Amino acid sequence: MARYLYSVFFYLITPLILLRLAYRASKAPAYGQRIAERFGFFIAPKLNNTIWVHSVSVGETIAAAPLIKRLQQQYPDAAIVVTTMTPTGSDRVKALLGDSVFHVYAPYDLPGAIQRFLTRVQPKLLVIMETELWPNTIHYCRQSSIPVVLANARLSEKSAAGYQRLSWLTGPMLNNLSKVVAQNKADADRFLALGLAENKVEVSGSIKFDVVIDKALIAKAEPLKQQWSNHGQRLIIMAASTHQGEDEIILDAFKQVIEKISDALLIIVPRHPERFDQVVNLCEQRFSVARRSNNDTVSAATNVLVGDTMGELLLLCGCADMVFVGGSLINSGGHNMLEPAAWSLPIITGESDFNFAEASRLLQQRSALLMVSDANLLAEKLLLLGQSESLRNEMGANAKAVVEENRGALDRLILEIEKNRHSREGGNPAL
Repeated sequence: MARYLYSVFFYLITPLILLRLAYRASKAPAYGQRIAERFGFFIAPKLNNTIWVHSVSVGETIAAAPLIKRLQQQYPDAAIVVTTMTPTGSDRVKALLGDSVFHVYAPYDLPGAIQRFLTRVQPKLLVIMETELWPNTIHYCRQSSIPVVLANARLSEKSAAGYQRLSWLTGPMLNNLSKVVAQNKADADRFLALGLAENKVEVSGSIKFDVVIDKALIAKAEPLKQQWSNHGQRLIIMAASTHQGEDEIILDAFKQVIEKISDALLIIVPRHPERFDQVVNLCEQRFSVARRSNNDTVSAATNVLVGDTMGELLLLCGCADMVFVGGSLINSGGHNMLEPAAWSLPIITGESDFNFAEASRLLQQRSALLMVSDANLLAEKLLLLGQSESLRNEMGANAKAVVEENRGALDRLILEIEKNRHSREGGNPAL
């Protein structure tokens, strides 16, 4: 009954969802494209032994890419279908995986859309990245004897409280999962507290610790860093994945920095492409600005480079001397701090880090991460690092050590997927 009520509610609010999609399309036109896919209408190629991997957007897709490549190696006879919810996620799938996978937008969690999708794709296994849980999707997979693995699963206290308020719906949904492979024990315990059966959870660690900086990327970053830093004479500060409400704080802090380190360069990379022009305009009110998308020359007079391109965040990290990780000065939970750590860079974040709580704890424990709450404190920490190359090197080495010491989650996740791939669960579960 709970799922039926949820489905009726979802159908009733579908016009509002489409209005929101239209609003987003007004700012980012890609949201207005391929809408039929979201209702399960698309033409699929011939697929055999399909493994369906769902990653919501950019971050999850980047994390999923090494997993998908391992699945392709381990199961060469299997077709891989990758779904996302956002155009930026879609772009990342195409850039990272190309034609080696079949990509389509994930269907809305409506009974008809889900059943059309399953009929077209006929998956033998669904791997969901992190915490993208949808009752109808999981129900119809279970009904069709399709194992569902929640991979690299995380559940913050805030999200757990939200699920707890809907326990009448989330309890049955969780126990329709075949396995939850959690990032750490705290995440696992929160799933158990919501009613997940103990035999359905394993702890693997986060596969984001398995990040590898490709040699080709290092080779591409090196000449850019040499050029922009004037062969190491100029300090480069990066602000990665910034959100609305953070840019002003970062620019205020940077204004204080250049009063002491006059030739410092700030690379600022907004999280969402629809904000690129807005951030450029904001920067131009105070500083001399170059745009990465225009391939503008970064001269000695340039104060700020706006990274207004897609898929270059990791490259730009390789050009920096330190990285502030965004989504953390507002209550958004922060973004991936392990990518700059893999580059051996010192890291600064705001106080909102619940999306990467364990990584944040480990990095702070090793004195690889500094936490700030406002523009003045951010400026203080940027200057502290900017004026001490030895401190930058020490923190960067500590950050890299945290990454190296916590590798191996991908191997453990693959093992759990192998255990569950052929488990044919299902058979008309209780509604």
